[in-house]
Amino acid sequence: MKNRHLLWAAILAILFVPAAFPQSKTDKPLNNKTLVVWESMQDKNQQGGSALTVDDGFGHFDGIVFGERQKQSWMAGSDTYRRSGKIENSCPDQPLESSAWRQVAIVYEGLNVTVYIDGKNCNSYTVNNRQTFSRSSSIVFGKRHIEMQGDGYFQGKITDARIYDRALTEQEIVSLRPDSPTGPEPWAWWPFTNGSLSDKTGHFTDIRITGDVKTEDGCLILGGNHATVIASPGITAVKTASARILTDGQPIPKRVIQTTREFRERLLADQYRPAYHFCVPEDKGMPGDPNGAFYYQGRYHLMYLYNREGSGFSWGHISSNDLVHWRNHPDALIPGNGDEGVFSGGAFVTPEGKAYLSYWELWGAKGIGIAESLDKNFDVFRKSPENPIIKSTEWGITEKTVDKKTGDGKTESQIYGSADPSNIWMNNGKYYMLTGNLLVLNKYGRQPDSPKEMQGDRTYLFVSEDLKKWEYLHPFYESRRDWTNQSEDDMCPSFLPLADGPNGGSFSGKHLMLFISHNKGCQYYTGTYKQDHFYPEKHGRMTWVDNGYFAPEALVDDKGRQVMWAWIFDDRPDSLKNQTGWTGSYGLPRSLWLGKDGNLCMAPVKELAMLRMNEKVKTKLTVKAGSELNLEEMGTELMELEITIDPGTASRVGVKVGCSPDGREQTALFYDAAEKQLKCDATKSSLTLGRRNLESAPFELKSGEPLVLRVFVDRSIVEVFANDRQAIARAVYPTLHGKGIRLFSEGGDVKIISIKSWEIMPSNSY
Repeated sequence: MKNRHLLWAAILAILFVPAAFPQSKTDKPLNNKTLVVWESMQDKNQQGGSALTVDDGFGHFDGIVFGERQKQSWMAGSDTYRRSGKIENSCPDQPLESSAWRQVAIVYEGLNVTVYIDGKNCNSYTVNNRQTFSRSSSIVFGKRHIEMQGDGYFQGKITDARIYDRALTEQEIVSLRPDSPTGPEPWAWWPFTNGSLSDKTGHFTDIRITGDVKTEDGCLILGGNHATVIASPGITAVKTASARILTDGQPIPKRVIQTTREFRERLLADQYRPAYHFCVPEDKGMPGDPNGAFYYQGRYHLMYLYNREGSGFSWGHISSNDLVHWRNHPDALIPGNGDEGVFSGGAFVTPEGKAYLSYWELWGAKGIGIAESLDKNFDVFRKSPENPIIKSTEWGITEKTVDKKTGDGKTESQIYGSADPSNIWMNNGKYYMLTGNLLVLNKYGRQPDSPKEMQGDRTYLFVSEDLKKWEYLHPFYESRRDWTNQSEDDMCPSFLPLADGPNGGSFSGKHLMLFISHNKGCQYYTGTYKQDHFYPEKHGRMTWVDNGYFAPEALVDDKGRQVMWAWIFDDRPDSLKNQTGWTGSYGLPRSLWLGKDGNLCMAPVKELAMLRMNEKVKTKLTVKAGSELNLEEMGTELMELEITIDPGTASRVGVKVGCSPDGREQTALFYDAAEKQLKCDATKSSLTLGRRNLESAPFELKSGEPLVLRVFVDRSIVEVFANDRQAIARAVYPTLHGKGIRLFSEGGDVKIISIKSWEIMPSNSY
């Protein structure tokens, strides 16, 4: 995946925690119930926190609370003490060594409440009311209940927490052991093994974290700073819960409506948020890879990687029938079922309409996972019980000893990547998939004397008969140092057939592999695929001076057209991204095909033309050498330009957009005939923000060929396409909000055959 992942793995492993697509054992609500926790705390003087609470989200809760009404005592915490009993019903905590563990259990049976400490009945009493909790309730560790403000948080270690949907007997409570499946089946269970915050029943999948929370040595550690974990039902459960809330007459809280509206209005007013380039709807698209693209029955589906607040790295899901206007689906993948989040991967859809997603499981020595769709709209995906289908032996790497099958008992070591799976494809009745090599390269290929087979970019080929059991075959292609250097990896691979025209058509006979290296960004190979090997014949890049165009993802539609997206890095400071509440934008969808000369061609998909408004046209203009022609009246902040130029003898010719009246800000897009390059000069794009550098892409006009530039301006993103053969996309942040357009020429006069401009209708909802 990305080098940043390795850094984040160390920093964030304690924060982004697993959940799962819910596979509920039962929808039975909690009437009679038992709460059980094994805890160890250093500070016996803390007051008012909860080691385990069940909360219905509407002000009702029951929890195992310490020191709220009586110091150094346990009690059955509840809303307005309705099920807490009198103060004398609190259970004083007995002296223990600071490292010792204590079991605390509370049993609710009818109107009777019993508190147990280490299996002994501490107090029993009768209350005047009972509380039922549905499967839409949430579970809280740390603070007493979800809406609690101010101080009063539990601090300490919890090694196991459970909720049962019946009243356990004293004998059953005594028989329970932490991290042991003996006894009745829990309604919810957190064993905190392997550093995981996953509910073992698979129901409470949406995890939110605040304060100093981490997992260590099989324990949840709540260290202070209002440390809290809130676990809520996931996608499928939320649907059921929503229906239940409506039938119960419970309104959506007004604060939710208000804050949703305020958030949308702030994004609409944001001066840099793109209006027709896709943006992650909310939260942080960092990393913001496009993933899991597929086409089925007139609809394009695309996943986007983002950091789901309080849960972890997840895949959002959008779909469209025109590649321009997108509908949001429930998240396709969220943390859980053995992983602690998801990183990049691909997709595959069968002719019958079953979609499969391949993804990299987080964190540590997990591997590659797969999930299948459960409904015709692809709203719900279920992770395979076979996961990980490709097992890691360490982060992103698999090393195993295999029999050479020579009959002499000799073995050999296999080393391959188990990170960033590609899309899945079928060939001769079998399923195939690639994995990336960043972590293998980091471990074995970075030194000057590293084995050559470990240096540079590489992918690994796997095969399956049934999408469940996968076998490693071999490296997919040979990496060549005349194309890439030994420091470059191959991650986020996409491998698909190429058509021979921009709108699809016939199969060209060649395949395209899109991928990234972390240090150089998006690039590709075209070549021949045969006998389970790929033979690259040409190599190209989509970013050159840095890696700002990143993480490609592609699909093939019903016309045979290959369409790709890529993540454009947001180079604003983290503090600014956090303030504005969004990050994560994609380049325009590009159509890719094989040109008649055997080179890769690219153009924005034709569907984008539906956004054009208010066309303006000028023809037969001349730009003198060393001069600029001001066309400010044609400029807007959301704009497409189509400029057809006879470059004559000019050494440089092009257009400047985003020009401020005083000339302090501008982005120059031009053809450099002397250097045979298409260039984007962003050194003056902004006074303060972005990568202000010069991007240069190889490009040469043929003899007598006019230069055709298509330029897209979308607030903070500028893209230029040249003659369907080259393109550059950059993030720019014009501080002065200039909208000016200036044609320019150097080294000779040029004729502008025509320039067309359109205002672009925003296609993002906000």
